[in-house]
Amino acid sequence: MMTVQQKLEILADAAKYDASCASSGAKRAGNGKGIGHSDGEGICHSYTPDGRCVSLLKILLTNFCTYDCVFCVNRVSSDIRRARFSPDEVVNLTLDFYKRNYIEGLFLSSGIIQSPDYTMEQLIAVAKTLRTVHHFGGYIHLKTIPGCDERLVREAGTWADRLSANIELPTQQDLVQLAPEKKAVVIEHTMEQIHVGKLEADEERKRTSLAPQFAPAGQSTQMVVGATASTDREIIGRASHLYGTYNLKRIYYTGFSPYQNADARLPLQASPRMREHRLYQADWLMRYYGFKAEEITTETDPALSLTEDPKTVWARTHPEFFPIDVNAAPKESLLRVPGIGYKNVERIVNIRRYHRLSLEDLRKLHVRLKSVSEFIIAADHLPSPTLVNSADTLKVAAPAAMQQLEMFAGFSALTGAV
Repeated sequence: MMTVQQKLEILADAAKYDASCASSGAKRAGNGKGIGHSDGEGICHSYTPDGRCVSLLKILLTNFCTYDCVFCVNRVSSDIRRARFSPDEVVNLTLDFYKRNYIEGLFLSSGIIQSPDYTMEQLIAVAKTLRTVHHFGGYIHLKTIPGCDERLVREAGTWADRLSANIELPTQQDLVQLAPEKKAVVIEHTMEQIHVGKLEADEERKRTSLAPQFAPAGQSTQMVVGATASTDREIIGRASHLYGTYNLKRIYYTGFSPYQNADARLPLQASPRMREHRLYQADWLMRYYGFKAEEITTETDPALSLTEDPKTVWARTHPEFFPIDVNAAPKESLLRVPGIGYKNVERIVNIRRYHRLSLEDLRKLHVRLKSVSEFIIAADHLPSPTLVNSADTLKVAAPAAMQQLEMFAGFSALTGAV
């Protein structure tokens, strides 16, 4: 019979494939003189609604699973070591880790055992016991099992801070190919239940602060990329649909990695890590920079560049949009300048109300001047005419900046400044 420690080794390792809560990978051994140690086993980092970074115990309730998803190492046909926690064992582990100050909360997922409803009941039992019996106030993220009864989704949201139902693969055709037991319509129906539950709870809390919360940190999902032939354009389009329809807080992209004795339907090579990185950059462009999914790639070139970030690619293919005057352009235009982040856009808009910004001002904001110089106009800077669309564009775009530069030139002539 397995000990709890042996189960933890198996089920913490199995949980690393769920990127909905990214692992820190930290490892620090105790020296025998101080208190505590961190071996990275089952610990991940996540963020609360107010922006705090918290450490979570990240485990599976079990890696037994009745589904046979080809891309998943925990599939029923996989020859791996299996283990299963009881709800009480997870509760005790969480409390023990918490009391030792290793964690501030719990991320709990599971393989599907018996049925979606039974599995969801087991996950809820953990969260409910922590909240009601032990009055646990830490952060809890529960994986929601698509296809479970709506009553269970509602109860899960009562005890958990965040819920997530994994979309798994970009398209329904991908699911048919690699995860035949799963259907996109069922997964999205569960997302809809979470979305509606949160909307209703938030509306009720506007009327009375005594109303119960429902998943106050919202919901997230995960998508495996590179296991099928789906293009980046399809992936980004799918992500845009999920954000717009269900108000997801975050979509996590996990590049496929091949494993021993894998199914012949899977690729032999791992998805490039840079592709995963570019998808996250594209994701941020949609969430924070006002880009639409169809702007980031094209039908003729549906793949993201592995050598340049998607904002820079867009800028180089739309020279008519530049240069942008940082002292006059609207916020929406500044957000499209490569090298200027959305937080710095806010700072620029605030600062320029009091004085005109120069390159030195941008440098003080830690703007990457090498990236932005060819796309912007500042009080003391114009891009080289060869880098903008035309001389006429330059003349129309920057009369104020031209006058400012002429003033600087006159001042230099009088004082001998260089």
